[in-house]
Amino acid sequence: MSTEITYIGLMNPKSASNVGAIMRASGCFKVDKVCYQGSRFDHARKFATDTQLASKHIALVKVDAIVEHKPKDAKLICVELTVGATPLPEFEHPDQAFYVFGPEDGSISQQVIDQADEVIYIPSLNCLNLAATVNIVLYDRASKKQLINRSDEQIIRSRDRNNATKI
Repeated sequence: MSTEITYIGLMNPKSASNVGAIMRASGCFKVDKVCYQGSRFDHARKFATDTQLASKHIALVKVDAIVEHKPKDAKLICVELTVGATPLPEFEHPDQAFYVFGPEDGSISQQVIDQADEVIYIPSLNCLNLAATVNIVLYDRASKKQLINRSDEQIIRSRDRNNATKI
């Protein structure tokens, strides 16, 4: 059985709130590292909304070329609304994955798409927000691969301290 590795690559993200939400999701769904390419986030970084401070435990690294930072044995999975892409409900996540997401206002470059092991998309009526897309893909991975404990004890550990509801 191979070890689960999950990396995220962001192509020129512009919104600090999206990157902050991605870092929060990364902490919730056991992402090992987040890389980003481009300069727009650097200008907005001080406005990030990483409310759980996941970036203290998960590397958030600026890189020159996303694909060069793919772990050796990981599959390169591009998440993009592209004709011919595999719908997420039909996709089987590999044990070692490097998910690449395009910018909020653009697409992953054709050069990166051409290097992908798989291109997937989330079927929806319109395009989704970047952070929402990352959350859905990470949840789908965790759910299908049963990576998250589904017990009452996990609920108690995960919920906000102001939440004491029960059934």
